[in-house]
Amino acid sequence: MASGRFQAWVLAARPATLTAAVVPVVVGSALAARDGVLRVGPAGAALGAALLIQIGTNLVNDVDDFERGADTAARRGPTRVTQSGLLTAREVRRAAWIAFGAAAVLGLYLVAHAGWPILALGITAIASGIAYTGGPWPLGYRGLGDFFVFAFFGVAAVVGTYYVQAGATAISVWVASIPVGALATAILVVNNVRDHDTDRIAGKRTLVVQWGERAGRAEFIGLLALAYLVPFGLALTHLYSSWILLPWFTAPWAIMLGRSMATCTDTPAFNPILRSTARLHLLFGLLLAAGLLCAA
Repeated sequence: MASGRFQAWVLAARPATLTAAVVPVVVGSALAARDGVLRVGPAGAALGAALLIQIGTNLVNDVDDFERGADTAARRGPTRVTQSGLLTAREVRRAAWIAFGAAAVLGLYLVAHAGWPILALGITAIASGIAYTGGPWPLGYRGLGDFFVFAFFGVAAVVGTYYVQAGATAISVWVASIPVGALATAILVVNNVRDHDTDRIAGKRTLVVQWGERAGRAEFIGLLALAYLVPFGLALTHLYSSWILLPWFTAPWAIMLGRSMATCTDTPAFNPILRSTARLHLLFGLLLAAGLLCAA
């Protein structure tokens, strides 16, 4: 029984999605190391806070999507613990608050180290995680989920990680955050294309529901293209060596995913695409971090 509940909590945390919280911290820390301002303590706290906010957001999403009718027995994605009855809504919501609270504790350390900008960022990140599917105006139900993911799992996370170590930021840091956010958003787009029918019925007006499934597939391919254009553009500036092109070793994988996304018609078949996109995001991010370290 205990083992079953442990597995249920693992499912609730959605470990396959947690790389989306790790990658921006790795890239931001690589930029800090390149500039000689790497600080292990703040970097570790940023990683912990990012993971906890991701877990808290996942838990809130699990409960609220079920209570709003977006997660039903007709859903074809991975198991959701509230909908399946593995855990109660009260248990999952309480765990979400614990995760956000623990993230806030780490945030206090970061605020003490880097000041009020991190306080503002932390409050906004936690509030957005709660409001993603919760509250009176859930972001994910208003077509703002894509913007939320790009902003917080790309730009804010990379720039914030760098800032807590350097005490400042730079244009190069903002630019490096773009492919991280683009690929994180691509993960969400796969999810939204897969679930567009049940989302429409539940009134969850994602961009795919508003613009159509074909537009969602095009958005996915456009996000992949954007991710690969950034290191190419940085290489053209001649401010970096050719090491900045390391992420391009994953381009064949991205092309394969783009083709799969463009042609997939079987709803359950989107799940392998979802997992593969998350893995692409991780590998791309690690290679980008390595390229930034070597290309200075």
